[in-house]
Amino acid sequence: METYDLIVIGGGIVGASAAYHAARNGVNTLLVDRNDEGRATNAGAGILAPELNKRDPDAWFNFAVDAVGYYPALVDALAAVDAGPTSYARCGMLLVAATDDEVDDFQAASEYIFARQQQRGTPAAADLHAVSAAEAKDLFPPLTDVLGALYYRHAARVDGRLMARALHSGATSHGLTTHYGAAERLLMAGARVTGARVDGDAVSAGAVIIAGGAWSKRFEDQLGVRIAVEPQRGQIIHWDMAPAETGAWPIVNAFHGHYIVTWPNGRVVTGATRETGSGYNVQTSAAGIREVIDEGLRVAPGLATARLLEIRVGLRPYPADGLPVLGAVPGVDGVFLATGHGPTGLQLGPYSGKLVAELATGHGVATDISAFDVARFQA
Repeated sequence: METYDLIVIGGGIVGASAAYHAARNGVNTLLVDRNDEGRATNAGAGILAPELNKRDPDAWFNFAVDAVGYYPALVDALAAVDAGPTSYARCGMLLVAATDDEVDDFQAASEYIFARQQQRGTPAAADLHAVSAAEAKDLFPPLTDVLGALYYRHAARVDGRLMARALHSGATSHGLTTHYGAAERLLMAGARVTGARVDGDAVSAGAVIIAGGAWSKRFEDQLGVRIAVEPQRGQIIHWDMAPAETGAWPIVNAFHGHYIVTWPNGRVVTGATRETGSGYNVQTSAAGIREVIDEGLRVAPGLATARLLEIRVGLRPYPADGLPVLGAVPGVDGVFLATGHGPTGLQLGPYSGKLVAELATGHGVATDISAFDVARFQA
């Protein structure tokens, strides 16, 4: 029987990060990756800007600030082992009121964001401030004549595919073993995990991290806990605006739940649908595509001349209360969860993977993640 210290189930950005951080610390780690079609990591927009998020300064917001703040150090560590491109880059972000129906929401959000900025003493006023409609269009030329705009200079973006690949490469350089296949069930001795059955073979391990994204709940029955994470389909469209040099354009977010993310070489991304109740359906739909196109053109009519490159579909692991699910499974020694990031998996995922890997391998965790404990879902 093969024996490891740790098994990580799931090779998206969260699982790849958990595997990387464990392997880097000398933990003999096996990553089991089923590579499911519809993995959210491969489709996500990769917006890294909690400062313009309109959520309360609750556990999620504070965690998100820490998670985004961890990115530069992680990128440097991956570069040190030649793990390949991560795509991480600061590009700035605009939060705009594009049409009349958004003005009240924009004003309320602006007041809240500036009050939070003043209370926290960060970001500096030079980094997060209001801009005029003309200034907004200078930053993002396809934009409509907006009725209000905030600009955050330090917002960043990341391509989930490249980041997860770099994490996996970095982990492999530190001794990670990868098995492409299915972890069918956990192996238990009473209330203690002893490994997992992987494609029919028993594999021994003292700890298991479940980072299966939208598929994490398949272990609910065996663990006897409610994980409360459901798949939520998101459809996202990639456009080509070459020869425009779009890499310097900022992210754009408005108030209908959609966004625009720009990349170098003319690539612009508009998204995304939020289809709760979709199940594991990874097909595109006419209604979803129309929604994304209409919303993109409402905010940025200059995108009308763009050429369609591709449509991606991802299944977000959407939690019942909007918060991720991180930490030990109550009543089962050695099993840990790292899932439920919803639409912010690329923002939170690398940091979540790091923290849960530290928990699973007996290291102390400086960040308080008690608000994300799966125990909150148990009756």
